[in-house]
Amino acid sequence: QAVAELGWAAPTAIQAEAIPLALEGRDLLARARTGSGKTAAYGLPLLQHLLRVKGAPSAVAQAVRALVLVPSKELGQQVVRSLRQLASFCARDLRVADLCAQTDLAAQRPVLMEKPDVVVGTPGRVLAHLSARSLSLRHSLELLVLDEADLLLSFGFGEDIKSLLCHLPKIYQALLMSATFSPDVEALKELVLHNPVTVRPPEPQLPGSSQLRQFVVRCGTEEDKFLLLCALLKLRLLRGRALLFVGTLARCYRLKLFLEQFGIPACALNSELPARSRCHVITQFNRGIYDYIVATDEEVPVAPVEQPPCKKRKGAAQRWAPKGKDPEYGVARGIDFQNVAAVINFDVPPTVESYIHRVGRTARANNPGTALTFALPEEQDGLARIEDALAGENGESMLQPYKFSMEEIEALRYRCRDAMRSVTKQAVKEARLREIKDELLNSEKLKAYFEDNPRDLHVLRHDKPLHPAIVKPHLRNVPEYL
Repeated sequence: QAVAELGWAAPTAIQAEAIPLALEGRDLLARARTGSGKTAAYGLPLLQHLLRVKGAPSAVAQAVRALVLVPSKELGQQVVRSLRQLASFCARDLRVADLCAQTDLAAQRPVLMEKPDVVVGTPGRVLAHLSARSLSLRHSLELLVLDEADLLLSFGFGEDIKSLLCHLPKIYQALLMSATFSPDVEALKELVLHNPVTVRPPEPQLPGSSQLRQFVVRCGTEEDKFLLLCALLKLRLLRGRALLFVGTLARCYRLKLFLEQFGIPACALNSELPARSRCHVITQFNRGIYDYIVATDEEVPVAPVEQPPCKKRKGAAQRWAPKGKDPEYGVARGIDFQNVAAVINFDVPPTVESYIHRVGRTARANNPGTALTFALPEEQDGLARIEDALAGENGESMLQPYKFSMEEIEALRYRCRDAMRSVTKQAVKEARLREIKDELLNSEKLKAYFEDNPRDLHVLRHDKPLHPAIVKPHLRNVPEYL
C-alpha cells in the first residue's frame, strides 16, 4: 500500500536483484550508484522480515531487531523518513528510532527504553549508546545494514564498526550497500558478511544523455565564471532549482555574498553549520522555499587512531574532528535533494568520483536534469580526467560545450566586477562568523520552542542576506537595454 502511494510502478535494477535475495535471508554486498533506490532495496525486505517475525504465532517480545548504520546525520534522517514512509500502513507494528539527532545521549535514552524495532544511527553514536548500556543488541539483533559503506570508512568509522561488532550476536543477516567497491569495503565485507551474494546490476555511473545533459564552459578568467553565473541566474537562462558546488568554504561564502549583491538569495551549506540547521536547509530546499544552495563537498581527511576493539572510549566525532567542522557531514553523497533541475560545478570537482556524486544530485529517478561545469585554464587537467573516465562507447565526451556568446553578456561585466570588488576577504570572514552565530542562536534558543511548535519552523530562513558591505540596490534589476 505504501509503495503504491509513493507511485513506484516497477523496481529499479538494484531493487529487482537485491529484494528477493534479502527476503531469502542471504547476506548481500550490493553496489549501485547514488539515486538508484538502494534505501528501498534494503528497507522493504527489512520491514517485511520484522512483520513476519512479529506476526508469528509464538508471542515475540518487543526488541531492537534491526540496525542501520549511516555515515552522516543528514543521510540518517533521510533513511528514517524513507523507512517510516514504507511502514506508514503498519506503523503500529513497526517503530523506527532515529539516533542521528544532535542531542545528548540522555535525551535519546527514553526512546531506546521502548525497544524500537529498527534503530538508525552513525557508528559513533550507536557505539556510545552500547557503551553507556542504553542499547543492547547481543540477544536481539537479526538484521544489520551498512548504508553507503564506502563513506562509512572514508568518514573514519572503520574502528567504530570493528568495536561495534563485539556487541552483536554471533548470527545475524547483514546487508552492505555501497556506491563503490574499494579495498576498504572488501576488508569490511570479510568482517561483517557470511557467504554473501554480490549484487551489481549493470548500470552506467550517471543517467544517459536523454535524461541528464552535461555541459562544460571553458572560462578564460575567474571573473568570467562569476559573470556567466550572474547572467544565467539574472536572465533566467537556468530554470528551476539548482545546487552550486564550490571547492572551499571561503568560496562558498564568497559566491553567496556575490549573489546577494544581485538580489539572488541562496543558502550556504557546509560543515561549519550546526547539524540541525543543515537538515533544516535541506528540508526547506526540498519544499521549494529556496531555489539555490551553494555547497562544499569537502570530505575531511581522516587519520583514525588505532585502538583496541571493545574498549569504552570517545566517539569518532571527538577523536578526529578538525576544529569547527562536523566530521559526520557530507553533501555530495547520499542526501536526497528533491527536484534539482541543475547542478553547477562552479569549480571543477577534485576527482571523477566527486563529479559523479555531485552531478548525481540531479536527474534522479526518471526526472530530467542538467549539469554545467565551469573550467578555468588551470582546471583543464582535472576536467580532462573526468571526460576520459566518463567517455561514451565510441570515446566521445559526455560533456558537451555549452553554446553561447560571451560577447552578448559583456554589458553585464562592469556590474559583475563591481559586485566582486565588494566581496573582500574581510567580508567573507565576517559573513562566516555572522552566519555561524545566527545559526547557533537559532539552534539553541529555538530548539525547545520548535519541538512544541513545529509549524513555526518554516518561518526560519537560511537564505537571509549576510553581506556586511552595502548592497547596491541598482544591481538587483537588469534594465531592458542590457
